[in-house]
Formats: sequence, C-alpha cells, structure tokens
Amino acid sequence: MISVLLLVGLAVAVFVGFNIGGSSTGVAFGPAVGSGVLSKLGAAALMASFALLGGWTVGRNVVETMGGKIVPSVLFTLPASVGVLFFVGLALLVSNLFGVPASTSMTAVGAIAGLGVAAGDIDWGVMGQIVSWWLVAPIVAFWVCAVIGRYLYPYLDVWFRIDRSDGPLFEYNRVASIPYPVPSATTNRRELVSSVLVVVIACYMAFSAGASNVANAVAPLVGSGELGINQGILLAAGAIGLGAFTIARRTLDTVGNDLTDLPLLAALIVEVVSASLITFLSVLGIPASLAVSATMCIIGLGWGRATRAVRVRDAAAAAVRGEDEQRDASKGESKMSVDALTAEPDDEVQKIGEEDPDELQTKDLFDPASTGRVIMLWILTPSISAVASFLLFEFFPIYQ
Repeated sequence: MISVLLLVGLAVAVFVGFNIGGSSTGVAFGPAVGSGVLSKLGAAALMASFALLGGWTVGRNVVETMGGKIVPSVLFTLPASVGVLFFVGLALLVSNLFGVPASTSMTAVGAIAGLGVAAGDIDWGVMGQIVSWWLVAPIVAFWVCAVIGRYLYPYLDVWFRIDRSDGPLFEYNRVASIPYPVPSATTNRRELVSSVLVVVIACYMAFSAGASNVANAVAPLVGSGELGINQGILLAAGAIGLGAFTIARRTLDTVGNDLTDLPLLAALIVEVVSASLITFLSVLGIPASLAVSATMCIIGLGWGRATRAVRVRDAAAAAVRGEDEQRDASKGESKMSVDALTAEPDDEVQKIGEEDPDELQTKDLFDPASTGRVIMLWILTPSISAVASFLLFEFFPIYQ
C-alpha cells in the first residue's frame, strides 16, 4: 500500500511539474520565439537546463521552507504529502478552467498551512513572513514598472528599438563536419546584440521559474523523507523539462504570436523585473508567484506609460478641482491603457505632459470585471486550498 501511495505521489508531482513547464516556458521564451530569434526546440532545451539550474541552486531554499519550516516535516507522512500535492494539482485545474494565472506556490502554501492548523502545529512567524511578501511583492512589481513606464520606457524604445532585418539571423559554416553559427550577411550589430539579449533574459526568466517552482512539485515528498532534496529537485526539473518539450508548444504560440498588445521591449522589461523579484524571494526561501508578479508588472508598465500625457502637478491640481477639469487637464478621457505600450515611438522623445493623450489612452487599462476576477481568484485559490486542506486533515488525520 505504501509503494502504491508513493507511486501516486510521484505521479502527482510529475503532473504538477509538467504543467509548470508547459506554462512557464511560454512566459519565459514566448518573446524570443515570437520574434524569430529562437526555435521552439531551442526554447524547450534552454528552459529545461535553466529551470534545473535555478532549482538546484536557489530553489532548494524554497523546498526547505515548504518542506519543514511552515510545519514540522514529521507531519508530512506519505498520505499527507499526497493530499497536499493534490491541492496543488487542483489549483492548476482551476487556473486552466478560469483562464487566470492562479499561483501554485500560494496554493501549496495554503494546503500546508491547512495541514498545520489541523495538526495544531504551525509556525505562524514563518507564515506571517510569507504572507507579508505576498502583499508587498505585487505592489513593488507594479510601482517599479510604473516608474519605468512613465520615465524610462520611451527612451528605451528609441535607444534599444529591436528591428529584424530580412533573412536569417545566423548562417552555419563548418569545420570539417562540425557546423557552427555565424551572423548572416544581413544581420547588423544592433540586431545581433538585441537578439542575444532577448535570449539571455529568457534564460534568466527560466532560472527564476525553476527557483520558485520546483518546491511546488516535490516539497511535501522531500519533507516526508520519501525523496532526498537532490532527488526531488531532479524529479521536478525533469517534469518541467518534459512540459517544455511537449505542451509548451501551444503556450509558445500564444505568447509569441497571439498576444500582440505587448511589444517585445515591454515583454523583456516585465521578464527582468518579475524574474529579479522572484529570484530575490527564492534566495530568502519565500515561495511566491511569478505569474502574479509578471501580471502586476504588465499593468504597472502600461499605467506608467499612459500617465506621460499628464504632469504630476497638473493631475494633482485637477484632482482638487474635480473630475471634469481633470479630463480637461489631460486633454482627453481619463483612461489608462496597455495599448499605450504599442504606440509608435518617435526618434525624439516628447516630454511628460506633451504627449498626445489620444495615442496613450485608446481603451481602459483596468476592465473592472476581469481585473476583479483575477484579484479574487488570487485571494480565493490559497484560501480555498487552506480551508479544504484543514477539513481533510481534521476529519482524516492521515498525518499521524
């Protein structure tokens, strides 16, 4: 019976890692694949490699936190570990059904917290630290990108405009029978540097995804002692790689080709900021959501870009005078738009307050219904996971 349970636990862990690989590969390498810099096969190989590197180095801190610091590792019996992993898999199902990037990290922590409350043994200090960062991280992501969008984005768009020339990026020469790439005749230096930068940033994003997500797949099994931490990381990274080579092809198409409202430069800024934030938290051993941070980066970047139509002092004065005069001050409707990121840049950046609001405010950035649904699910998924886990372990104390 124990061996059957272990096989079930390993199967659920692989399922979680497989889905993480499928979704994270699209987020990390979608811009590189969509711009033609990298093939899907190359993206999958790099995703598998850097996810393993992130999990093996920084990710073990998160595994240790989730596998024995929130609740004592003695509570992670094999049946209890399988139960916790079940709730992580359920979060992936909810995310797919509602089309919202629900956080597997937050759901896993909720399930572990439910186990601890039911057993009467949970470290509330560790939980308080984790939840505090859950509140702080999205706010930091929003405001960092808002500042970049308002003050730096137009200059970056002029300085680092990424244009593709006709023809392939590389050609292949041979030494004996061994091929090696060289820039093609149509590839200029700026294009080459920018293309390499796109791939490097994508690898950094894959590293961050591995650091934050390996624990979601195997932390309970590592805490139970059924897997060593190195074995667990290898299993999770292997499952992530499997997802990268299979189901990630669809997410690469979606992120790389279908999401036309987020330009390549904006996608790279979002990746750098969100990956840096999650890597920092992983070093601290804090399980946090890469999807939530990236989403808040997108919103912050678009909002900051759109506010360039209004000076801060004009907006403050308009707020005092009233809503009608505020619209007059901005010379248009007071709407903030992600479409602001798609506006064609001029070679000379206009000053704040002098940009055309009609170009920056083509539609609402915040749709109340969809934004509310996203935020509600971010709150509900770990809450439901915690309550359901508590009820399971309260009435069926399989942690004993």
